[in-house]
Amino acid sequence: MEQMTYQQQATVGATGIELVVALYDGALRALYRAKQCVIEDDQIGRRVAVKKVVDILMYLQARLRPDVGGAPAAALSDFYAAMFTMVLEASSLAAVEGFDEVIACVRNVRDAWAIAAKDPEAGKVLPRELRTREEKFVKAMPVRKDDAEPGAPMRWSA
Repeated sequence: MEQMTYQQQATVGATGIELVVALYDGALRALYRAKQCVIEDDQIGRRVAVKKVVDILMYLQARLRPDVGGAPAAALSDFYAAMFTMVLEASSLAAVEGFDEVIACVRNVRDAWAIAAKDPEAGKVLPRELRTREEKFVKAMPVRKDDAEPGAPMRWSA
């Protein structure tokens, strides 16, 4: 039987939102590695780390559902596009400061997801395809049809 890494073990039984947080954690690890590679003048290591960050950002962006998520999904899409650009720029310039800026931005959004992960109601607003097997049986909250309805729940995805 194949041995699982600690990252794989940490995601066993995780909720959909916790898995999103894990993706952000992976992006942050790769960003720190890319930054270290700039310091060590390791171009190949930097490229490998940057590719991992870009892959994670593209995965997260591809899972967005603007038709369901509306403005929050559009804001996240813009965020991922900006981070994608900033990562590539930091890499091409071999700029530690550029990686620091991306790390700060990604950490900010990651921390917001971590707070959402602690809210048991947050998982109910994820679309079914983003939920874990166990969460798919939790009834989703209805999509708000009219922004004029104050206090009505809104379903969005990330």
